[in-house]
Amino acid sequence: MYLVVFLSYTAIVQKGKLKYIALCPELDVASQGNTIEQAIKNLKEAVELYIEEFI
Repeated sequence: MYLVVFLSYTAIVQKGKLKYIALCPELDVASQGNTIEQAIKNLKEAVELYIEEFI
């Protein structure tokens, strides 16, 4: 039997000098990308890896 849980987190995206920086303040996890979309995609992956550490 599997339990599926959907969680929602905040993503704050800021333009840096060369790249976009994405931050999840609830988990204190950050990532970056060349575009806003890439920064958010990378942040999602970083959050997933962060959460997996606790499972």
